[in-house]
Amino acid sequence: MATENFRLKKQGTKYVHAGAEPDPSTGAIMTPIFQTSTFVQEAPGVNKGFEYARSQNPTRNKLEEALAIIENGNYGLAFSSGVAATDAVIKLLNPGDEVIAAADMYGGTYRLFTKIFERFGIRFIYVDTTNTAAVENAITAKTKLIWVETPTNPMMNITDIAAMAGIAKKVKAWLCVDNTFASPYLQNPLDLGADIVMHSSTKYLGGHSDVIQGALVMNDKELRDQLYFIQKSCGAVPGPFDCFLVLRGIKTLHVRMRQHCENGRQVAAFLTSHPKIDKVFWCGLTSNPGYDIAKKQMKDFGGMMSFTLKDDSRQAALKVLTSTRIFSLAESLGGVESLINHPATMTHASIPREERLKTGLTDGLIRLSLGIEDPEDLIADLEQALAQ
Repeated sequence: MATENFRLKKQGTKYVHAGAEPDPSTGAIMTPIFQTSTFVQEAPGVNKGFEYARSQNPTRNKLEEALAIIENGNYGLAFSSGVAATDAVIKLLNPGDEVIAAADMYGGTYRLFTKIFERFGIRFIYVDTTNTAAVENAITAKTKLIWVETPTNPMMNITDIAAMAGIAKKVKAWLCVDNTFASPYLQNPLDLGADIVMHSSTKYLGGHSDVIQGALVMNDKELRDQLYFIQKSCGAVPGPFDCFLVLRGIKTLHVRMRQHCENGRQVAAFLTSHPKIDKVFWCGLTSNPGYDIAKKQMKDFGGMMSFTLKDDSRQAALKVLTSTRIFSLAESLGGVESLINHPATMTHASIPREERLKTGLTDGLIRLSLGIEDPEDLIADLEQALAQ
């Protein structure tokens, strides 16, 4: 089916069939893994559409087609990691350009911005992007990009994507949305006016904790060509087997996300009623300041959440973190198995403590990635860990 025809399909149908036309040479229903570094040419410049696997690979092409389909975009690009995809976006800029970035963001993104790109003369201004007025006040003539996560990692803050798109368009800046926490099943930023959507495909798109990969999706052809040139020239591309794994993961995204969301509801209800819990950060709670916006721009609320204990100390948190039996203590998220994480010493350790505390990321904060296990078992595991 042509890419444009998928706009008429239901989500599940899109996910199962995106990028999965039968192989014309064999009839294979699954996209073949083209494990090759180069392609034979009939004569110089005369080829079958492929020359060298850094530039193009048939397996990667199918994945990039699928990425565009599931995000309701026109073009997709696959990268060797989510950070590599982010790196490509920043390489659109020039020394002296400014980026308005979410104050609450993944630690690896913050590290890339501060430790790598600031050295090349790009300025990053960190703003609470849930506050539209604060973003507008931070705009200057040098603003070329607005970078947001929503929901944010790990505080689950919600940014109004349509409002950010309106601001970006006024000043002719790009809006890039890190959609990793939501996945295309829950949220489609391009439909709300974003210019670029970024994913760490390692997470929900792959879904099985067995691949590292990133993705960008966009509608504008000129922007796609610029990003493709960066992808090809800098070479941060995924291998064909990794592309195959993400293609396979996409096929079950809708089924997995339903269970992630259901587990999120049940675990959030358990935690909010537990006497040892102080705060629960999940965008599906009506007490979350961003709940109304999340309800407007998301189809459901996902399986990511964070919480603090009434004893908001690192020692108390570490006791819980090391006492779970089903939740595995590990970085990453979005897999079929549930993970528990300590952002202050793991995913966000690269952010200075004083900066973390400004966003509420305390030493006692615990982050959960709820998998697709039975919710009763997840709740029982947390209950016994909290009893420790």
